[in-house]
Amino acid sequence: MIRSLLVANRGEIAVRIIRACKELGIRTVAVYSEADRQALHVKMADQAICIGPPPSKDSYLNISNIISAALHARADAIHPGVGFLSENAEFARQVQLAGLVWVGPDPQAIEMLGDKVSAKANAKKYGVPCTPGLEGAVTNIEKTVEAVRDMGLPVIIKASAGGGGKGMRVVRKVEDLADNIRIASSEAEKSFGDGTVFIEKYLENAAHVELQMIGDKQGNVIYLGERDCSVQRNHQKLVEESPSPLVTPEIRRRMGEDAVRLFKGIGYFGAGTIEFLFKDGQYYFMEVNSRIQVEHPVTEMITNVDLIKEMIRVANGEPLSVKQEDIRFDGYAMEIRINATAPGTVKYYLPPSGFKVRVDSFLYTGYKVPPTYDSMVAKVIIGAPTRAEGINKMLSVLSEFELDGVPTNLESQKKIINTSIFRKGGFGTNVLDAIMKEIG
Repeated sequence: MIRSLLVANRGEIAVRIIRACKELGIRTVAVYSEADRQALHVKMADQAICIGPPPSKDSYLNISNIISAALHARADAIHPGVGFLSENAEFARQVQLAGLVWVGPDPQAIEMLGDKVSAKANAKKYGVPCTPGLEGAVTNIEKTVEAVRDMGLPVIIKASAGGGGKGMRVVRKVEDLADNIRIASSEAEKSFGDGTVFIEKYLENAAHVELQMIGDKQGNVIYLGERDCSVQRNHQKLVEESPSPLVTPEIRRRMGEDAVRLFKGIGYFGAGTIEFLFKDGQYYFMEVNSRIQVEHPVTEMITNVDLIKEMIRVANGEPLSVKQEDIRFDGYAMEIRINATAPGTVKYYLPPSGFKVRVDSFLYTGYKVPPTYDSMVAKVIIGAPTRAEGINKMLSVLSEFELDGVPTNLESQKKIINTSIFRKGGFGTNVLDAIMKEIG
């Protein structure tokens, strides 16, 4: 039974997990680096332990320090949040070896899905449509060049171990392929410690649609609808919405059934997201994130299911509190990410509020935003009856957002969702270029 839980993360996700634990009557332990001594999650937790200096490798990525903190605090479980060690199978394994509960999928499932080559092979095994491409990882550049010449261009090179656009290259000329494979592999090695890359056909301007999944240890797996994440800059998501303007109820059902088959097949439990490229009415498997996502509030808003609480219950050995037939989609939801464009001290902070308005953040007046970590400082989430009303509502809500002392992308986000291109919907991942032209 989980009575005390350590949150192995920082920022808004740490705050989010601590709030869920408090509602469940679970004692919380925060960990923090020296740069985060005054962070909100540190103030909110029942106990807080410093785990190292500001660099992530010495603190939030320090497995032994985190586990030592959990044992010292007599925690029963560790929730990894997002980023950092959240998809690290070795961390999950070490947590379990220490006699602690890991709030996430089994380490073996993380390994099967964390490697994109392995994940794609499993998706094919369980009948999930996959993007056309070369089989397996690149092992011989010369043979790969010839195979791509036969397959046709454009293609995309992807790092097997990574994400966030690192180790990724789009190639439109066969003579550019060899050099780009070497560059992508080198970048992947530096970023993830693994230079393995693979090659797929590049689906020009496909939409990025992901499906929220959750399963329990009794073998139950459900899907909670899709999120459209096509508005991106350098493969980093800026806006997320649900439902996708492109996905029909029939496509949603097929995607969901395919995803459930895959997750059940590998024995997955906990929260996870399966990501697809969507083009011309067809969806293609891209990857699985074996953790909760930054954009999970979009799904919570539209389904009224608390995903963090479900994760904790599942880790505790309880069955899911909802079944597939219980899932209903209530209107429309959108999330906007607010990123700091430079560090600074918050002189004044007044987040918006209202009916179906949610702000996930770790800001407060007087807080110093450090330069050390991810730039996201807040997420604004709204729910509305329709997409058109949702866009207008988000614009109104963002106009109420007051933050002085820290420069952000707030104004540019308002401009993006107010363009005719965004309002029309049904676009792919190249949409930001067109949106920026409209903004001028």
